[in-house]
Amino acid sequence: MKSPDDIAARLTRQWQSADLRERRLLSPETWPLRIAIGKPSAAEVRDRVSQVRQHLQHWRAVAVGQVEWQPVRFQSTSEAIDVPAFWVLQSPSQWVQAAGNHEVRREYDTLAHLASALDPRFHSLIVRRRSLVMDKPASDVILCGKVALQLQPGCARGKPLRALALAGIDSKFFERNRQLITQMLDILFDGQASDTGLEAFLGAEDEGHHWLLVADLSGTLLPFAQMRVRAHELQTAPLPGQRLLLVENERCLHQLPAIADTIAVLGSGLNLSWLQAPWLSQKSTAYWGDLDTWGLTMLSRARDYLPNLTPLLMDQTTFERYRQQSAVEEPQPASAEAPSGLNCQEAALYQQLLHSERGRLEQEFLPVELVHQAVLGWSA
Repeated sequence: MKSPDDIAARLTRQWQSADLRERRLLSPETWPLRIAIGKPSAAEVRDRVSQVRQHLQHWRAVAVGQVEWQPVRFQSTSEAIDVPAFWVLQSPSQWVQAAGNHEVRREYDTLAHLASALDPRFHSLIVRRRSLVMDKPASDVILCGKVALQLQPGCARGKPLRALALAGIDSKFFERNRQLITQMLDILFDGQASDTGLEAFLGAEDEGHHWLLVADLSGTLLPFAQMRVRAHELQTAPLPGQRLLLVENERCLHQLPAIADTIAVLGSGLNLSWLQAPWLSQKSTAYWGDLDTWGLTMLSRARDYLPNLTPLLMDQTTFERYRQQSAVEEPQPASAEAPSGLNCQEAALYQQLLHSERGRLEQEFLPVELVHQAVLGWSA
């Protein structure tokens, strides 16, 4: 037989389980909760009368929820004794009250306050990952929810995160709340913020933390065949060679041909603000990215800085030729509107990809021979 204190301790331990906490706080069908108390044994009734009597008194004093009593006949008693069989709790607030733990009460009150102010899509996050919110001012958590709903892929358009003016946030807001904002965006955009990184997802300047892969396709321009350079350094440090090939994903390096007087920069993603470097105006530049809405968005962004760049293999002909064998679904498309930097044909392709069931043709699935032909044709 369990005392009210025994069950209160168990209820407190259950609060620490993210699965139980989420289910009981967010799923009304889990209530009421019937907790077995356990009946005294015949030996306890016979040999420990005072302890059994005290047990009954403790349960009669319980004022939270409802205690279900059942008559039980024992050999040592002349008539049946009413004993507590189940403790029935009707709601999350009764769960917390029955636990009788100050910390559980504090967390419950905080979560209840936040849930009343946040979009329901974020409720599971704050309940399961309560460590993200418990040590923050409630006002900051609520503001994170408002800001996340205003953010869209690529919306920073090359600005640093601290320069975004949204909902009255200050310049340190993203620094203080980076993890929470990222998790909220993952909910809204199917995990894309974590997959690409917050700056890349929002199209924000990385402020020195984004490393690019620089490859010498000529074999004579750099002291190394490959090297890592921070994006912001390329704004002031010109690369050698007459031609610059921009490649969205660095895993495509093996598809590139050897080509004279040419440097390739791979892995910029949406972090393209370094392309405003003055020295780039003297280069012949080309851009090759995934054939999906994000790839075309990056092409548009690159063209904002380098209007004369040449897109490679980012056209409808390429997509139609390889879509049957290699195209897949794009998990989270970019904006519903085609970016302004696309020409008419590219904008039409953007809309086609946006509404296609399989609107993503990734770079690495194009034949190496095709890539060689396109790059060498551009260089000629």
